[in-house]
Amino acid sequence: MKDLHDLPAVRGTLTAHRPLADLTWMRVGGPAEVLFQPADQDDLAAFLSALDPDIPVFPMGVGSNLIVRDGGIDGVVIRLGRGFNTITIEGDQVIAGAAALDAHVARKATEVGLDLTFLRTIPGTIGGAVRMNAGCYGSYVADVLTSVTAVLRDGTVTEITANSLSLAYRQSTLPDGAVITQARFSPPAGDPEALAQRMTDQLAKRDETQPTKDRTAGSTFRNPAGFSSTGRTDDVHDLKAWKVIDNAGMRGATLGGAAMNTKHSNFLTNAGGATAADLEDLGEDVRKKVYASQGIKLEWEIMRVGRRGDQDAQKE
Repeated sequence: MKDLHDLPAVRGTLTAHRPLADLTWMRVGGPAEVLFQPADQDDLAAFLSALDPDIPVFPMGVGSNLIVRDGGIDGVVIRLGRGFNTITIEGDQVIAGAAALDAHVARKATEVGLDLTFLRTIPGTIGGAVRMNAGCYGSYVADVLTSVTAVLRDGTVTEITANSLSLAYRQSTLPDGAVITQARFSPPAGDPEALAQRMTDQLAKRDETQPTKDRTAGSTFRNPAGFSSTGRTDDVHDLKAWKVIDNAGMRGATLGGAAMNTKHSNFLTNAGGATAADLEDLGEDVRKKVYASQGIKLEWEIMRVGRRGDQDAQKE
């Protein structure tokens, strides 16, 4: 792209060379070549339909599970906003825009006696929750998702059933370049007061065990066991990411301004002045130490995108 004039006209906002650090929870990273904030689904579809297919696009939520590398992101970063954050109830179904916060969706569902309580403590938006099959306390998006509406890279608007997404632990098979705009859930029913109390209890447990006041991006690595913590007293910790990190002696490890949090060692933290390279390199050091000490390959849960300075790696 030479400049914004090379891009299709939009009703939303196009911003060239937009810094992204302030849009991520880690507060690190370089700029987007272009940031697009569509007005609504039609605006997004028209833009993608007219956009040169060789230009890469990257959908971004609130940056809660993301490290943007220091060299920034080439192409167009798409960030959904107000036109995509509605939450509606249709009978026993919850329809949420992709930009709706997980916590807001959980609270809205609880008010009408529908159980999406597991979303209450998950940071981020519904679009990211679907893409990563977010879950905790033994429940996952896959358990309650019916379908999503998405705009494909060529601008086609389509409905994709949950079964077609092959949802598994922290992954899905959403087509490359597709942008989720809405999700439809069919949660089980429950007593509103009991559901509200469950969320209160879950928040208390989260605040007790996780560094919620620190600058993190949530869980750094997937649990080698292949499932989330259940939160129950009989939960097994042997193959939890934090446990194998502790076994490798990496709780509290630092590199530059990055640290593995002392409160919960699976929370990579910007302890002050970290670069994206500090954070990613410390994470890689942890992976190497865990493999060397225990033969376990930790897989990143945090998405890392963009270029490391002059290097051309874009996404892992």
